[in-house]
Amino acid sequence: MLESTAERRPVTHLLYLHGFRSSPRSAKAQRLAAWMAAERPEVHRWCPQLPPSPREAMALLQAGTADWPADRSAVVGSSLGGFYATALAETPARRAWRVGLVNPAVDPARDLAAHLGEQTAWHDPAERFFFDPAFVHELRAMAPGPLSDRPRYLPIIATGDELLDWREMAARYAGAPLLVVPGSDHALSDFDHHLPRLLRHLSLTPGSP
Repeated sequence: MLESTAERRPVTHLLYLHGFRSSPRSAKAQRLAAWMAAERPEVHRWCPQLPPSPREAMALLQAGTADWPADRSAVVGSSLGGFYATALAETPARRAWRVGLVNPAVDPARDLAAHLGEQTAWHDPAERFFFDPAFVHELRAMAPGPLSDRPRYLPIIATGDELLDWREMAARYAGAPLLVVPGSDHALSDFDHHLPRLLRHLSLTPGSP
């Protein structure tokens, strides 16, 4: 179990993981980066462009955070990035990380099986990539088991998500301090409204989660 908010050590490293077909140019990634640059510039931030292969994405993340302090690191993941954030946070060296999730994918192997073949990048339709059938098997292989410490997770779940079932997300993270948002959408277009709660949970601002 994590120590109380008052006793938590300050976060020095923050990772942001985007979703399927998305990029570090997403609105949420940019908004969080702008806040961090203005308010917490001393925190090391990393928002990588994730490769299409889940196995390669996880290898990149594990290598890139291998020397991050276990008790001073946090990750935020959106959609498929939420699945990756959970899988990463459940590796033994990262089980003290604080975790923020925005409409996290619960079973991306099932959901993305319908999106095989050539895909366009959301923020640049001219940029294309190939989602190989093998990637579905990679997602299935890395699916994390039961959560090791649910209070360290803050899932922000929109009931108006048009892509993922909010009930499935809520059930997966039951026991965590869920923030269920009536309405909204998969992108969580009202992200700004929920940013203060996310920052408190990650101990990036003072106050109780």
